[in-house]
Amino acid sequence: MTEKRLEDLFLDTLKDIYYAERKILKALPKMAKGAQSPELKAAFEKHREETEGQIDRLQQVFEILGKRPQAKTCPAIEGILEEGEEILEEYQGTPALDAGLVSSAQAVEHYEMARYGTLKRWAETLGMKDAATLLGATLDEETKTDKALSVLAVASANQKAKAA
Repeated sequence: MTEKRLEDLFLDTLKDIYYAERKILKALPKMAKGAQSPELKAAFEKHREETEGQIDRLQQVFEILGKRPQAKTCPAIEGILEEGEEILEEYQGTPALDAGLVSSAQAVEHYEMARYGTLKRWAETLGMKDAATLLGATLDEETKTDKALSVLAVASANQKAKAA
């Protein structure tokens, strides 16, 4: 068996998040369509645009590595997105829907933050300064999105769900 190194782990994880981002890009329009509040719809639409840029950055990281962009199935994101689909179906038309959608979106954000934080640190360790910068920019966006979702949850979604 071939000895695996940090470079191999970095590439495998990069393929994993590349797959995840592409799946998220497909899921965001459904979440936006299902959201009841205009603010949450707008947040999902904004994040869709950001996700397109994040995919572009990942492609740049692959280019830095001299590799073609390649996805590796990510069971974790499949499960998180499946839970979001269940919330859309089970809570459709109820006051709790937006609170559930925010919760699902934050589960996605937390997964992405964990992956991008790890990839950035590994890129730094491996001396890939440009890759670390690209991954750090995405990590910053994911963190801001998570905070914005928290604000939406506290300001309206959770209160509407509770009041019903």
